[in-house]
Amino acid sequence: MGRWTVIIIMLLTGIHCQAQTEDLAVMDSIAEVDSRALLSDSLTGRTDTASVVIMKEKQMKPKRDWATWKPNPQRALWLAMALPGAGQIYNRKYWKLPIIYGGFMGCIYALTWNDMMYKDYSQAYLDIMDDDPATASYNKFLHLGIQITPANEERYKQLFKSRKDKYRRWRDMSFFVMIGVYALSVIDAYVDAELSEFDISKDLSLKVSPAVIPNHSGGNPLQAQSLGVNCSLSF
Repeated sequence: MGRWTVIIIMLLTGIHCQAQTEDLAVMDSIAEVDSRALLSDSLTGRTDTASVVIMKEKQMKPKRDWATWKPNPQRALWLAMALPGAGQIYNRKYWKLPIIYGGFMGCIYALTWNDMMYKDYSQAYLDIMDDDPATASYNKFLHLGIQITPANEERYKQLFKSRKDKYRRWRDMSFFVMIGVYALSVIDAYVDAELSEFDISKDLSLKVSPAVIPNHSGGNPLQAQSLGVNCSLSF
């Protein structure tokens, strides 16, 4: 009877210890979850605080005063080189854009027209120089009722050659003029940005008034002074 009592007591003690161990494990897991939640809340609070600070800094950032804004010459130069007219936009000189783009459009039109006429007259010159009667593109340049005969063939050959060379020169000139318009747009953007720092005072004035100029010759007292004009520049 005593042995069975001891066995039952030992079994009850083991069950009690196992239950305590399981309770401690559950408490540890709950504590870990709580610590993670607190850590997440703290990080979230820091993130919210940082975002609030950034928003306040953005709100406190002063707006640009366009009345006192001055363009950067280097930036205006690079913008004008990258895209024609971009330097003028950066300098806020929008009224120059029609002039610049009008110059480009005129040069492109002249380049296209002269190139087309050069090709037409060049082909007409090649056709009139060969002996093939099937190639007669030069006829579209002749007046109504006029034909090329052996009597006037040399004259038309010189005419087509001179016009071919003329339109080729004009085509090349149109290309160089377009490059010149591009260079002028770049120079204008840079110089305009540089001159934005040039102070032109409203007090700039020229005053002209009569003046008595002393003479230090030491001669006649009547000639010790002379009348003159005094010019003063205020700025």
